[in-house]
Amino acid sequence: MDEQDEVLDSPTGWVATHIRHYVASEGASGHIWYGKPTLLLTARGRRSGTLRRTGLIYGEDGGNYLVVASNGGSDRHPHWYLNLLADPRVRVQVAAETFDAVAREAEDGERARLWEVMAAIFPQYESYQKQTERKIPVVVLEPQGPARG
Repeated sequence: MDEQDEVLDSPTGWVATHIRHYVASEGASGHIWYGKPTLLLTARGRRSGTLRRTGLIYGEDGGNYLVVASNGGSDRHPHWYLNLLADPRVRVQVAAETFDAVAREAEDGERARLWEVMAAIFPQYESYQKQTERKIPVVVLEPQGPARG
């Protein structure tokens, strides 16, 4: 990802506000959001090619970061998830640390284990899964190269 590319934040009002506070404070305000750890994920739009940023609750596993494509239990995947399927190269900010990563969907047994990690952090994921036929993806973000904090 090119550092000079314009980044568009989520069009959802409360998410955009969260992102602005996160970025302006280098994560001091926003990294912990209502008691939950959050990161900023920037992915390239699959149709527009524009960089798009959203805030997500995260977990950790063996040096990787985990996020859940719940979309509040909707029957549709969130746009950010569809974008990373088209281009898995993403940028991540965790507190003041920013780094490039490659995203991949957790598969089968790994997904079950990582789902438990994420449901322990945000139990609402369990009710989201019950309200949709869609198998909600757990996404693994694998950091690439040194951090650029």
